[in-house]
Amino acid sequence: MIFKRRDRDGADQGSNAASVIPEGSAVNADDRGTPPSIEEPSDSVDDHDSPTMTPTDRDRSDRFSWGDGDIIINPRPAPEGTPSGDDESEDEDEELPLLESDAEEDEDEEDLDESEEEAQVAASGEPLRKQYPLPRVMAVANQKGGVGKTTTTVNLSAALADLGYRVLVLDLDPQGNATTGLGIDARNFELSMYDVLMRDADLADVIEPTSVGNLFVGPATIDLAGVEIELVSAFSRELKLKRAISSVIDDFDYILIDCPPSLGLITINGLAAATEVLVPIQCEYYALEGLGQLLRNVKLVSGSLNPVLEVSTIVLTMYDSRTRLAADVAMEVRNHFPNEVCDSVIPRTVRLSEAPSFGQPITVFDPTSRGAKAYRALAREVSNGASKRTG
Repeated sequence: MIFKRRDRDGADQGSNAASVIPEGSAVNADDRGTPPSIEEPSDSVDDHDSPTMTPTDRDRSDRFSWGDGDIIINPRPAPEGTPSGDDESEDEDEELPLLESDAEEDEDEEDLDESEEEAQVAASGEPLRKQYPLPRVMAVANQKGGVGKTTTTVNLSAALADLGYRVLVLDLDPQGNATTGLGIDARNFELSMYDVLMRDADLADVIEPTSVGNLFVGPATIDLAGVEIELVSAFSRELKLKRAISSVIDDFDYILIDCPPSLGLITINGLAAATEVLVPIQCEYYALEGLGQLLRNVKLVSGSLNPVLEVSTIVLTMYDSRTRLAADVAMEVRNHFPNEVCDSVIPRTVRLSEAPSFGQPITVFDPTSRGAKAYRALAREVSNGASKRTG
């Protein structure tokens, strides 16, 4: 199928997981006032350490429900000789941005890690991740806002397209950020994903080409904001997107669905149409709180609407290597989801925030930046060397 360009300006054609504490076992049934034993923190703490808390204070602040139980995150003792964090000036100096030379050293270390990883894979002859057959339909979802769903959708799809795969992005967010982030102006198209969901428009008529070769988008408009109400009385409302995708799925290798930051009918449509769920997680504790609810909803959808649905990929985003908090969150997520969490971590960089204002993915806006390198590494990890389809 060939998608013709509409008249537009500026567009060029082209395993063993760590055990989770079961419910009720985190606290002894006979003594519910006594929490699990934790290490006693030392008197000197690092600037980035959390304030010392008594055992009773930790009962609610350090627990995050993942659906099957609670995760207890123990504070790590500070190394000996670490100065105390009483001086505010020292804390401010610690949070200053990295110098340019330091950033270059970090990039060299990342490149070295990638080369070592590739060497290990070549030596073992086995891929690091499960091999999924093409085409793949992936819903990018997380009920928490601001965790990098749209950023990951746009830049991962562009990186996959650069690898030679045909990629389609379906923007289901009423804000339409994935649409504008790929350089599509709302004034240059007539049909949108709203027409697909509410007026049964053919998805092939909605698809727009982008300036990146092999990359296409189903654009969104603000009209999607009313879909949650309009779909309530619609027949077979949860499967509308799945039926629409079935007409074009053979034309693409990857279909990425950018879901809104909620668990409403639009997100349910995305989950019902996908075979996999990609979950971006910001490396902060707030981003973990809604993950348990998302996993429960995925389980409900797979049990009633889409039995093949699974959480296949978890991406750590906005990682700040200067803070111990980011390292702790990343470690805990990896411990409980060792097979799903990607080795590639998306750093917190200004260039990733600047790219959408130019309507370009980071791989086009600044191909040599740390963000572009991270998303290209993520694309290689997600694709896992899958052979491109012909025909």
